Amino acid sequence: MKFIVAYGSVRTDRLGIRLARYLVNQLENLGHEAVLFDARELQLPLLDRMYKEYEPTEAPESLQWMAKHIKSSDGVVVVTGEYNHGPQPGLTNLLDYFLEEWSWRPSAIACYSAGRFGGVRAAMQLRAMLAELGMPSIPSLLPIGKVQNAFDTDGTLQETRIQKPTDRFLAELQWYARALGKERQQGLPY
Repeated sequence: MKFIVAYGSVRTDRLGIRLARYLVNQLENLGHEAVLFDARELQLPLLDRMYKEYEPTEAPESLQWMAKHIKSSDGVVVVTGEYNHGPQPGLTNLLDYFLEEWSWRPSAIACYSAGRFGGVRAAMQLRAMLAELGMPSIPSLLPIGKVQNAFDTDGTLQETRIQKPTDRFLAELQWYARALGKERQQGLPY
């Protein structure tokens, strides 16, 4: 299967990129293709027009690249930090460029913070947004508290306690991706 890992921090000293890289590595170790959507690398301006509002060949290259990967994906892992109890602005901006393209794919929320709560307050707001985008989130979350201690800069796991919940989280995502993928092949409800 193919999964998008969407990450939204654009800060200079961001820590969550470590979690995003870890999840890309974990998905690839399971035999899947994983494509990282990094808001800082994509350098998307604040949303003015959605992808669908451009003529087919006039959309910026970054949006065309993203649309190609979204349309061929089976699910999305959304990695969010917590800014004022909500998801990062760079993440919501990245997600808002698309609507129908996301539809009928499951999402999974991995959240983090430098403190002990692991970004769960942001995850609760993000669930509503993902449902509105047509990609309901799986029941499990993957909250990572003290993210600065959990991974090396390349995403290598440093705290073994995280592996078991990661395995469960990704198993659940794969189940939902297979189920919704089967239904997408048979047609959409409307």
